Amino acid sequence: MKNQQPKKISLLSLLLFLPIYYASTSPIETSAEYTAAVHVDRTVVVYQKEPIMKESILLTVPVLQQFPELPRGCEVTSLAMLLNFAGVSVDKLTLADEIPKVPYFSDGYFGNPHQGFVGNMYTYNQPGLGVYHEVIEDLADKYLPSQIDNLTGDHFSSVQKKLNAGKPVWVIVGSTFAFLPEEQWETWNTKEGEINITRRMHSVLVTGYDENNVYFNDPFFPDQNKSANFQDFVISWTQFGSQAISY
Repeated sequence: MKNQQPKKISLLSLLLFLPIYYASTSPIETSAEYTAAVHVDRTVVVYQKEPIMKESILLTVPVLQQFPELPRGCEVTSLAMLLNFAGVSVDKLTLADEIPKVPYFSDGYFGNPHQGFVGNMYTYNQPGLGVYHEVIEDLADKYLPSQIDNLTGDHFSSVQKKLNAGKPVWVIVGSTFAFLPEEQWETWNTKEGEINITRRMHSVLVTGYDENNVYFNDPFFPDQNKSANFQDFVISWTQFGSQAISY
C-alpha cells in the first residue's frame, strides 16, 4: 500500500500542473488587444445635427441702384452688393465692364445667357436680355477666389441657410416676383441649342425671410429690404432654375 501512495500523488500533481504550465506558456490577450480585435471591422458613424434655422432673419445690406448707368444691369449690380457686403471694394460699372458678353442676335442665333450677358446692358435703345448664374459665379470667383458657393438647383432652404449664416444671396427671379404664365416665355435657338427665355427676368439680392415674405434689395429701387410673398417668390425663383450665388 505504501508503494501505491506516491504514484497517486504524482498523478494528481501532474493533473494540477498541466493547466498551470499551458497557461504560463500561452500568450495573454491584453484588454487593448481585445478591444482592437473586436472593433477592427467596426465603423463609427458620427451624426452632425443640422443647425436650426431661425423663423425670420433680416440682413442690413447697403443698396446699389443700377440706374442710370445700367438700365439692364440688375445682375452685376446685385453682385456688386453681394461682394461689397463680403468686404470686397468693387463697383457695378467695373463688373459690367468685366462680365463676358455675347451678341443679342448674330448669324441666325440668339445669344445664350449661360455664356455671357446677352446684348446691351447700357441702353434700352439696343436689344438686350441678361445673364445667368454660371457667368456670375466665374466673375464673383475672381474677387473671392475659392469662396463662391453656387446654390443653383438646390431647395430654397439652402438660401435660408446662407441668410442664417449672415450672408445675402444673389438670385434670378421673375420681375413680377410671381409665377410667369406660358405666354410670357419664348424659345430661342442658340449655338448651344434651344433654350426657353422670358423678358420678365430680373436679379435681386435676397436679404431675409419670415413666415410670409422674402426680403431683398432690388437694384431698381433705393429702398432696402423690399418684400414679396414667400410662396410666390420661391415659385418664381424656381421657374428660372433656382439660380443662386453666395459665399
